[in-house]
Amino acid sequence: MTRVLSPVSGRVVGLAGVPDPVFAQAMVGPGTAVDPVRAPGEAIAPVNGTLVKLHPHAYVVVDERGHGVLVHLGVDTVHLKGEGFELLAAEGEEVTAGRPLVRWNPARIEAGGRSPVTAVVALDATAEALVDVRESGEVEKGAELFSWP
Repeated sequence: MTRVLSPVSGRVVGLAGVPDPVFAQAMVGPGTAVDPVRAPGEAIAPVNGTLVKLHPHAYVVVDERGHGVLVHLGVDTVHLKGEGFELLAAEGEEVTAGRPLVRWNPARIEAGGRSPVTAVVALDATAEALVDVRESGEVEKGAELFSWP
């Protein structure tokens, strides 16, 4: 069982709470989303595994079972071309759940007219495959958002 942890602290809003139809309609995959606390901080690895993709606004960690978890920091943040993000790891590294991977400031993203809501998506999965998916409530960084058998 893969326990997927929240990369940020904030309020769980579910994928339907992401102001982007690609995530809200689970086109990328099932999962949930967190509206982060508006303070500078670090987004962490949601699972143990290999950091296979690392962009300033998004990253993917694949665990030893081949489960890939995408963390997307904010909506349309790719257009910032890395501005306001600091990478704390490198693609290809083995990471442990809870390790800081990106430093960012959700308040700055919001001040720039973008949503900082962070999607946490199980790639190549079905919604039925996930267990105990959180859809609401406050969450601390590192707390479980869902499990993936």
